[in-house]
Parts: sequence; structure tokens; C-alpha cells
Amino acid sequence: MYLDHIVHSVTKKPIEVAEDWTDKGIHAVVGGQHTQWGTYNALLYTKTSYIEWLAAEYEEIAKNANHPLINLMLHDLKTSGAGFNTICIRTTTIDDLSKQLEEQGIKTSGVLHAERKTTSGLVRKWKMLFVIEEISDALPLPFFIEWEESDEDRFRLLQEDGTIEKSNLELSIATCEFHVRNPREVMNKWKSYFQFVEQDEQTLLLENTRLIFKQNTSETKERLASIDINGSNRHEEIIYEQAIYRFL
Repeated sequence: MYLDHIVHSVTKKPIEVAEDWTDKGIHAVVGGQHTQWGTYNALLYTKTSYIEWLAAEYEEIAKNANHPLINLMLHDLKTSGAGFNTICIRTTTIDDLSKQLEEQGIKTSGVLHAERKTTSGLVRKWKMLFVIEEISDALPLPFFIEWEESDEDRFRLLQEDGTIEKSNLELSIATCEFHVRNPREVMNKWKSYFQFVEQDEQTLLLENTRLIFKQNTSETKERLASIDINGSNRHEEIIYEQAIYRFL
């Protein structure tokens, strides 16, 4: 399985986010609207994954959407403000994964169909799968996505419409660092549910990213705390909307 994207809830509008990162020399774009959820986003692509800066465009629609990801976003924005929410894992067998989890006695959302209207008017479609869990300060489980197009076709289209530039394809999200109260417990749960491979006592492996779990002794939320991005010539740490981006 591959890291598909990281969800970072923000208080700024997508156009402001895209401009902020473009001013830093990083090519980011306005993504579009999720009209059925009342949200919109900005995007930063790397060669195999991307960052989604997600914001509420119409708060009442978002509140009434009753969607796991949107509910998590609203919870986090209300209780601690902007910051990383969760990660999304890409699969090509989402229906089989849904069945596998249900057979383990793990309650899921079932496969959900979704779409987003881009700024150019194109509609992109995908399937999503969530494990049903109470939204809290505990680390949320990752959710899963299967895109309508193949990765090759999707990235080709994204290059054609300007979402991805050559500089984006030089970037890669090398690590995602989570701060949790009991790293071993979280790792065992993720391994049991999703058959992730363990590299060492604090690391799980995806095809394109390492997931690192470190102990959080504070009273703050258990969340993704920072990410490392390879391939940039910036070599600096950027704190943006309460999230840490390390460019290596």
C-alpha cells in the first residue's frame, strides 16, 4: 500500500494557502470544491503522494455532511485549531479491504463514492473507506482511497492541467512522525488491522513512506506531528498552520 495523501486542516482559504507556498518556492495549487461536504482545498503534489490543505467553505453544509473525515476536521479545528488530521492510504482493492476488515469484526463505513470539482470544471472521482471510530483526541486510524484512474493516467492529467510541475516530481514524503501515548499499542493495532510491515520498534513501512511513532508525554492530541520531505533545495523546517514540514 502507498501513502496517498496527508490531510492538514487549515483556517485559511485555499487561494491563500497556495499563494503562501508558492511564495516559498514550492508549487502548490487550489484544488477545488467538495460541494456535498461544504469543503474546499489546496494541494501540494510529490512524485507519489500529496498534501491536502482542507478548509470549510460552507460550515453548515460541512456540519450536516456526516462524513468521517469532515467530522474529524471540524472536531480538530474546534478543539485545537489548524494542524495535521490524518493520513490516507492508496489501494487498488478497496472492496476486498472492506470485506477483510468486516470479516475481522471491524466496523467500517462501507465503500463510499466521492468526487471533487476542480477549478477547471473537471470532476475527479474516487472511492473511500473508513474504520468507524469515535472522534476524539486519540490518534485516528488512516482511511483508504481508490482512484477512478490509474496512477499513471491521474498523474499525467495532473501534469497536463498544471497541478503538477517538474519540481513536484522531485519531491517525496519520506516520513510521517506521529506523537502518541503508547506507540507499541498503536503500531500493533495498525499492523493487525491493515497488515502493515514493521521495520523496527517505532516504524511501519508503506511502499513510499515510513510511519514513525514516538511517545507523546504531553496532554495534547495524538496526531501526526511532522513530515519529512526529500528532494527540495530548501533544507529547512517550516511551521505552517500549526504543522511541521521538514524539507531535507
